Amino acid sequence: MWKCNRITFRCRLRTEQFNTTDEAPKTVSVRPRKRKADVAIHLPFFFVLLSSCPLAQACWNPDTGYTSPCRRIPTPDEVEEPVAVGSVGFAQYTSENIFITPTRSTPLPALCWASKDDVWNNLLRKDKLYLRDTHVMERHPNLQPNMRAILLDWLMEVCEVYKLHRETFYLGQDYFDRFMATQENVLKTTLQLIGISCLFISAKMEEIYPPKVHQFAYITDGACTEDDILSMEIIIMKELNWSLSPLTPVAWLNIYMQMAYLKETAEVLMAQYPQATFVQIAELLDLCILDVRSLEFSYDLLAASALFHFSSLELVMKVSGLKWCDLEECVRWMVPFAMSIREAGSSALKTFKGIAADDMHNIQTHVPYMEWLGKVHSYQLVDIESIQRSPVPSGVLTPPPSSEKPESTVS
Repeated sequence: MWKCNRITFRCRLRTEQFNTTDEAPKTVSVRPRKRKADVAIHLPFFFVLLSSCPLAQACWNPDTGYTSPCRRIPTPDEVEEPVAVGSVGFAQYTSENIFITPTRSTPLPALCWASKDDVWNNLLRKDKLYLRDTHVMERHPNLQPNMRAILLDWLMEVCEVYKLHRETFYLGQDYFDRFMATQENVLKTTLQLIGISCLFISAKMEEIYPPKVHQFAYITDGACTEDDILSMEIIIMKELNWSLSPLTPVAWLNIYMQMAYLKETAEVLMAQYPQATFVQIAELLDLCILDVRSLEFSYDLLAASALFHFSSLELVMKVSGLKWCDLEECVRWMVPFAMSIREAGSSALKTFKGIAADDMHNIQTHVPYMEWLGKVHSYQLVDIESIQRSPVPSGVLTPPPSSEKPESTVS
């Protein structure tokens, strides 16, 4: 059974067909683990910086009657001018407010440990720091877009086998896409090595007990050795300039879901949303991320658009601060993916031995994504004209209420 799983990626990549293995691999015994954090992100503290030190002003400012303690000592043939000591007083404390008005309204509640505007601004700024190349596949003429989809689909299988978190997979996906944007003419034979090395890095970033390097080498059925993975790990981190902490789509989804279901503001860092609902929306994100066009949209926009297909425009605007004009393009692009999920039906919440009940939804699972992706392409060909004519996307899982207005009237 393990043998079949380990050669799955190579067989599928060679045939370049949208097929999956007939039977899911059995899991091996893995040490129980806890999450590194109860949320997908850490929200840092911000402070007001003093624009100037009053004591330094008094000592260094000539107008106060004091001279610099680092003044030049005159030579014997020079006469130092006397310093007139006048009325000297401490300057008033002055401060510079570095808080910036959020570019879009913050959905965060009042926080006892930080300013909600500063936290929100930091999240938005971080989302813009990690840029992705929307034309990354054009840099690699030897690769086809579906090869990227096959690789990411296989990495989801690996995550489920080793009970890795969704955040681990999405970090690995981000590392892979950003690393490929720094390279030229990558060959198909090295694609699996890059992918498994990115997952190896992300597991060490996110998991308390990440799998060992020999376990990642084992899952490749000898295609990648331990030394290969360790060498590629250094190459990837250097090319990424050690920037390894992006705010992933699933992290944004975590924030939006928390704001939508938040009851106790004192426990804002503890998940209060239904696990099954989170998993359903996460599956839509998983399917969308396989398409290379997902790189055209920011991670916060992908998460908000996925939430839209399960809720309403009003809710999405409330929890994200986005408007319809911001969401429209991504929501329309996501319609065929939502239709494919709707036809297949959402999967039930899976249970994993050794994983706490309140952490089950955070484990990355694998379903027949490649089969669903094939249906997405057929929907894109059939429904493109109707989508262009419709003011509100058709085929969404839970359409917005009829009281909501089209984009021409939504501010």
